[in-house]
Amino acid sequence: MNYISTRGQSPSVSFAEAVAAGLAPDGGLYFPQEIPNLSGNIEVWESLSYADLCFAFLEHFTEDYDSGILRSIIYDAYASFSHPDIAPLKNLEDNLFVLELFHGPTLAFKDFALQVLGNLYAEKIKNTGEKLNVLGATSGDTGAAAIHGLLDKPGANIFILYPKGHISDLQERQMTCTGADNVFPMAIEGSFDDAQNVIKEIFSDQEFRSSYNLSAVNSINLARILAQCVYYFYAYFRLPLDKRENVEFVVPTGNFGNILSGWLAQKMGLPIKSLKIATNRNDILYRLFNTGVYSVSPVEFSHAPSMDIQVASNFERFLYYVEGNNPQRILDIMTEFKSTGTYKFKEFNPDTLSSSHTSDEEIENTIHRVHEQYDYIVDPHTACGFKAIDPEKTTVILATAHPAKFPKTIEKAIGIEPTIESLEILKEKKSIFYPIAAEKKAIQGFIEENAVS
Repeated sequence: MNYISTRGQSPSVSFAEAVAAGLAPDGGLYFPQEIPNLSGNIEVWESLSYADLCFAFLEHFTEDYDSGILRSIIYDAYASFSHPDIAPLKNLEDNLFVLELFHGPTLAFKDFALQVLGNLYAEKIKNTGEKLNVLGATSGDTGAAAIHGLLDKPGANIFILYPKGHISDLQERQMTCTGADNVFPMAIEGSFDDAQNVIKEIFSDQEFRSSYNLSAVNSINLARILAQCVYYFYAYFRLPLDKRENVEFVVPTGNFGNILSGWLAQKMGLPIKSLKIATNRNDILYRLFNTGVYSVSPVEFSHAPSMDIQVASNFERFLYYVEGNNPQRILDIMTEFKSTGTYKFKEFNPDTLSSSHTSDEEIENTIHRVHEQYDYIVDPHTACGFKAIDPEKTTVILATAHPAKFPKTIEKAIGIEPTIESLEILKEKKSIFYPIAAEKKAIQGFIEENAVS
């Protein structure tokens, strides 16, 4: 299968080439040239373990790897997960389920893709002998998961920008307390959007990008989107047969990557009826899906910091599909949006997607209500998924992070501070980070000084 840029100004590439590049040279995002119909595999896949399902799924998207190597990459990725089911599905009541995606090494759903991506990078380095400098931005969980995926891997250094003071203390410690020589957490003043913008500027500098063999680790990377599709299939297969007729996945999302993976799974033939985007007070996606206007507002820092995002990068992949696979339309839309901060669609078809938004006060109230009603603790991002649930549907809410990563908000809501040993250990470790301006020249200079060579 070949992969094309959403902006149509770059040649098609293989899976391995798309993964290595991250962002296409023309600034677009790589997307499958055709979305395959996998519905014929559903009966065969239903009984597979998580790792076996991931292997069976990804085999449809890459011809770059020997089957044995691909299988090893995937099995190694999930070997460190703490739950035998990898992604257990918990039934809270009749039609309400929670898919727990926080049993990976950094306790967040980002581990599902980034453990695989780290192993794909390691395989590339092994095969080519080329060193790799991985660059990304995080609103909280991506950074830790990306770092853990590349921790102490020879031939790779990782540079992660994050908004200082606007992620949880433990999210920051997961990035800054590794003690690894190949990890460079870079603290900026500002928001995740500021970090993401400068990352895109750096990747648009083709000479610099080539000189330092840069690769993008954010959800703009195709491998992340495809790897995350797997848990939608896995969750559906674990629903009781009598609960599969009218299934809605509710997905807390900031950068549109997690919801895009579910939407792709649906387009590939997974028989789910609908998906709901759960946002926090930064509700650009909620406003779009209710008004047809995509318009940036100032970022408001919230109880759910990983969703404190206005410009959702992966939305461009969704647009490419709904705009009839027309790269010129995408180029026009993204150019106008970058220039004005607003784009009004004459016709916007939300397909099977809807959206909700949740205030900080509602997040606290939801954490309290869920604990009281189900004796279950959810993190602030997952709490956004409990807004306006339709009792007539089988609802699967994606639990995107372990509540212990956000102890202050949880304790305020229910009077209990959740803990987990791996995070408690971090409190005693030395934190190392590098303050830096969110400016292209400053970050390029830092990379030049610290790049693996």
